[in-house]
Amino acid sequence: MRVLKYLGFLIVLIAGIAGISWWNARPPIVEVVAPYRGSAAEVVYATAVVEPVRWAKVTSIIRERITSLCGCEGMEVAKGDQLAELDSGDARATLAELEARQVLAKSDRQRAMQLLERRVVSQQVYDKAQSELIRVNAMIAAQKERLRDYSIVAPMDGVILRQDGSVGEVAEPGDVLFWIGQPQPLQLIAEVNEEDIPKVVKGQKALIKADAFPNRDLMATVSRITPMGDPVLKNYRVYLDLPDDTPLRIGMTAEINIVTAEESDTLLLPLAAFDGANVQAIAEDNTVSLLQVDTGIRGTRAVEVLDGVDPNSRIVFPYNSDLKAGQTVRTEAGKQP
Repeated sequence: MRVLKYLGFLIVLIAGIAGISWWNARPPIVEVVAPYRGSAAEVVYATAVVEPVRWAKVTSIIRERITSLCGCEGMEVAKGDQLAELDSGDARATLAELEARQVLAKSDRQRAMQLLERRVVSQQVYDKAQSELIRVNAMIAAQKERLRDYSIVAPMDGVILRQDGSVGEVAEPGDVLFWIGQPQPLQLIAEVNEEDIPKVVKGQKALIKADAFPNRDLMATVSRITPMGDPVLKNYRVYLDLPDDTPLRIGMTAEINIVTAEESDTLLLPLAAFDGANVQAIAEDNTVSLLQVDTGIRGTRAVEVLDGVDPNSRIVFPYNSDLKAGQTVRTEAGKQP
């Protein structure tokens, strides 16, 4: 009985091992897709900021305390309108002192002239008095010109897009106090990687994705490309014109895809089906073969097929590097992208 029991256990064990071996030896299941017809587009991705075409930053060129601000954010202003005033007390005191010196210099010159006419003093004394008056006059002119720096005015007609700073704060040279510009037209300024910039040319369309308008199809057109790139960031600045009816606002950020090439009604395969230019095709006997495909436009989701496969081909999707040429597989239809 013990022998029969061991024999039965051995038979069950052998059957189990055989079953596992048969299961593991079954051909693997792969998903396949067929080439399909559609539109192919090659795009260049970039991030961009909305700005007016015509605008300017208004800054102070001196370090001084702010004594008044126009409070005109969002309002229209004309070129030359005063926007802010800086504390000019010391500068005006200096001007008053120079003007007092001017009065004295004029008096000295007049007295020197009279004495020269009476031949009491030499020509040199008169020339010295005249020179002093000229010097003081020049200093007064320079000081009056310097006083203009204490009054900050609009450099152009436009709308005050933004106002910074407060009365009582010290304005530092270069600090932006006002952004002024024309609300229309608007443009996008994008930073494009130097590897992609050769594909971008004037007139190309760009698709815009903005968080503020997730369900809107927004467009822009490439208008110009900066000739010199940034060697540190390795990108180039690209300007894109926005239509007049764009809902985008100044200062908004957006993601853009510049369409650099486009083909309609062409044969496509999903990008994930490729390993470089190669795809894995399934023959009628369900064996794997490696095909090299002549491709065209390579988009973010699909690749244009020019030659190498036909519409009836069964292509492994996604590409499976574990499969070998000649290997037998079982197939099931993959989800068409």
